[in-house]
Amino acid sequence: MARPIQLIPNAPKVKKVDAGVTGGDKKIVASNRKARHDYDILETYEAGIALLGSEVKSLRDAKVQFKDSYARLERGELLLVGINISQYEFAHGVGAHAPERTRKLLLHRYEIEQLDERMNKDHLSVLPLSIYFINGRAKVELAVARGRKLHDKRQVMAERDSKLEMSRVMAETRRLRAAKSARSTFND
Repeated sequence: MARPIQLIPNAPKVKKVDAGVTGGDKKIVASNRKARHDYDILETYEAGIALLGSEVKSLRDAKVQFKDSYARLERGELLLVGINISQYEFAHGVGAHAPERTRKLLLHRYEIEQLDERMNKDHLSVLPLSIYFINGRAKVELAVARGRKLHDKRQVMAERDSKLEMSRVMAETRRLRAAKSARSTFND
């Protein structure tokens, strides 16, 4: 006859962890600030990127440049074009890579189809916003974006300045009210 299992009332609870999900730290290697300035970001995606070993080592050293980089669709695959990952200084000959080669982005088929539809229908661009590591794997944050005109950039800058000025004024008002109420309670 089997004995019933007795539960210990104050026993520590064991937390199950998947083997591949340990330490979800996001270590940002580089970000494309120019893209956020020149484009209206409509939607973002996270994509894996197919890299060579020397490219991963260069990324860990943050030797990457986004100038004029974009993603394009070719034969049902999304490719990252124009991103410059410098050569790893200790990789020579066969182990080295071409700095500006086209790299394959890893997305689900339905995500690629969504991007293709948005790019063709609305005439939008797909740009890399940042490269980072999660759990030791290199990821690219992609943005579906619409280009800004010069007057749009000025308008965005003016809005940002006005929001900053309003927050400064509100902070000053709160500070003055707090000081006034502290004085009135002190004088009572």
